[in-house]
Amino acid sequence: MLGGPIRRCRRVCPVIFFFVSLFIVVLWRRSQIAQHDHEENQEKHIFSNNQEEYVDKRGVHVVVGRYIGNPVNKIPNATYDMINTNNFKPEPNAGKDGLPVVIEPKDLLKMQQLFQINRFNLLASDKIPLNRTLPDVRKKKCRTMYTNYQNYPKSSVIIVFHNEAWSTLFRTVWSVIIRSPKEILEEIILVDDASEREFLKEPLNEYIKTLPVSVKIFRNHKRIGLVAARLLGARKAQGSILVFLDAHCECTTGWLESLVGTIVENPKTIACPVIDIINDDTFSYVKSFELHWGAFNWNLQFRWFTLGGTELKKRSKDNTKPFMTPAMAGGLFAMDRKYFFDLGAYDDGMKVWGGENLELSFRAWQCGGRIEIVPCSHVGHLFRKSSPYTFPGGIGETLYSNLARVALVWMDEWGDFYFKFNEAARKIKDKTDVSNRVQIRKKLHCKNFEWYLNKIWPQHFFPMKDRFFGRIRNVGENQCLIKPLGKETSNQPMGIAKLNECLKEDMVVEMFVMTQDGFIMTDDSVCLDAPEKEVNGVSKVRIMACSGFTRQKWKYNKKTQELIHATNNLCMDISPSKKYTDGLVITECTGTKTQKWKLEEVPWH
Repeated sequence: MLGGPIRRCRRVCPVIFFFVSLFIVVLWRRSQIAQHDHEENQEKHIFSNNQEEYVDKRGVHVVVGRYIGNPVNKIPNATYDMINTNNFKPEPNAGKDGLPVVIEPKDLLKMQQLFQINRFNLLASDKIPLNRTLPDVRKKKCRTMYTNYQNYPKSSVIIVFHNEAWSTLFRTVWSVIIRSPKEILEEIILVDDASEREFLKEPLNEYIKTLPVSVKIFRNHKRIGLVAARLLGARKAQGSILVFLDAHCECTTGWLESLVGTIVENPKTIACPVIDIINDDTFSYVKSFELHWGAFNWNLQFRWFTLGGTELKKRSKDNTKPFMTPAMAGGLFAMDRKYFFDLGAYDDGMKVWGGENLELSFRAWQCGGRIEIVPCSHVGHLFRKSSPYTFPGGIGETLYSNLARVALVWMDEWGDFYFKFNEAARKIKDKTDVSNRVQIRKKLHCKNFEWYLNKIWPQHFFPMKDRFFGRIRNVGENQCLIKPLGKETSNQPMGIAKLNECLKEDMVVEMFVMTQDGFIMTDDSVCLDAPEKEVNGVSKVRIMACSGFTRQKWKYNKKTQELIHATNNLCMDISPSKKYTDGLVITECTGTKTQKWKLEEVPWH
């Protein structure tokens, strides 16, 4: 009598279980997103969820950051045993050739629980072999370059970790082993920054003895942070070249010889790979958008910006040639060991992590070195939508202390600009002793920050003595132009230019720069842009990524107070509807009040 219901259950129950599991996972992911958005709103004034983010031209949202770890007793929904158990159980073809890993419906609940531990899909990671195959994403020409590597100096690869997952840590290690020519790999140095997980202790010590290259482990029993841990690794290194990697990377074919070959040509070069994307949910390997370089915004947050100007022209002639970058992400790079220490190594006054990439970038450029991105070197990096960073001593005492040091030592009057618009750093400024780093700047006869902006990053959007900086106020409405806010910036490649009530205090949101060439720019390298021809009977003014094209050029007539689009001589005006959402347009110049604009200077130093 029970046969019928049982048979029906056998057919129906798995389907019901699948949809119930899927429903639970959807709810869980929504709660994670909601929690993340809540945290982001709380921390927005601090550091955009403690990560670096950008949207490339294809709309791929990329987060650049380093995982520092979560204390064992603070991970929700995971038991102590789960956190301290290494569940690495590889399946031969999982993640093969960088393809995504698919989790079966029956494992979705387990996946969500394990996700909490490292903020990536640990279940998927633990299915992928440590030596998984990856595609060769280089340009074809790269395969015939750097072939004389037998004569290159040897490298020490330094990897700092804290509570890292076994599978991601040793997939990093194995990718170095199997894709680095043995002739130029001296050693791999692991620096454990006070990890608490049991499998990262004695089991790790025993495992590295079985590896086919020299792998050394140095342990900190007290947390000292990324900067100090990397310094420890650098001092222990025997190789002539130092290569720094994060603990959740995967190196591809040709990655090391192209970095070292670039340094051989000029020992004062910091060589950086193209950073590809390892997805945090599926662990698929995705080739990154290459036409970008690293820089930073007014808050000294690292950003990727579209390559432009002469560098783009050079790259169009030979897209395998290393090209300069104003700043580096800092997680992955190589440099000559002697030069690293001659240049002053890392600023050992910095705490944990944050800002060290900009400090080293400024120091390299201003003191006679250079930083280049090497297109023939590709390294995948695990990017997460959120990362459980910890800041011993509090975020204000770590991140802003570090950034204050950068501004005080290297930025001259632009340091004043940073402190003017960053209250958290301004509060720490007077407590920060940078005298020893100032002495290094003098000793190395370094150039000033104005030289850096003019020569290394001429496309920058920072104020200068020969540029307007301040508010752009509409006379007719007595409102000010504002930059796109929040998700309008991060989720859209461009937005409609809008006005809002002018603020009584000097706030970044309504600060703009107008260059001598007529570009109206604001923070994060976005510019006023207008079409050269009408689109559907209207020509809306947009704020979008600065391109250097003539459609982003404007002229300001001080006498008539008109902002005139350079290519068609139309005037910037308010939309006829006067709705906030309809923004600004360009129309025939008629002299009306809504076409009049005041450029109100704001002191910045």
